[in-house]
Amino acid sequence: METIKINGVERKDFGKKGSKDVRREGMVPAVVYGGHEAPVHFSIEEKAMKPLLFTPNSYIVELDINGKKELAVMRDVQFHPVKDYPMHVDFFRVLPGKPVAIDVPIKIVGNSEGVKLGGKLTIQKRKLRIKGMVEHLPDYLEIDITNLGIGKSIFVSDLKFDNLTLLTPATTSVCAVIMTRAARGAAAAAAAAK
Repeated sequence: METIKINGVERKDFGKKGSKDVRREGMVPAVVYGGHEAPVHFSIEEKAMKPLLFTPNSYIVELDINGKKELAVMRDVQFHPVKDYPMHVDFFRVLPGKPVAIDVPIKIVGNSEGVKLGGKLTIQKRKLRIKGMVEHLPDYLEIDITNLGIGKSIFVSDLKFDNLTLLTPATTSVCAVIMTRAARGAAAAAAAAK
């Protein structure tokens, strides 16, 4: 999995007033927590967050807070309800020898049998939550839909990836091929021709 480097400045003022002051300077309040160390509150330049926030990809984040470096994954982001800028970011530490839970995008490969017959591919889940050691985390999860027929779905329970545990519920539908009017018409015409 790719790594993004982000520089942060440790902050001492917490609460609403401290956060407002940080945001006024064009910074985003953030915290990194997890493991046996105490949480570290810091701020990040808003423009430095853009490659991490406005992408479908997932990354391991190398934080540099006042010269102290540590690896983390982004856990949560709160956006302003109207203006849609990041108001606060939570990071979770990546600990050596411990598995990491992270949402990873899916990548559909193959040409579905159902789509060839006029069905329409719908994707219900664009990211799946997985758990694994950092060295085994992929940039994306490849899902082959070649054998997917009309009216059929691929569920999380149908997927298996080496060295990874899927944390998304097994009953979650990832993608499906649905019947379209054109496919129904073609099927009716084929039945009538027999």
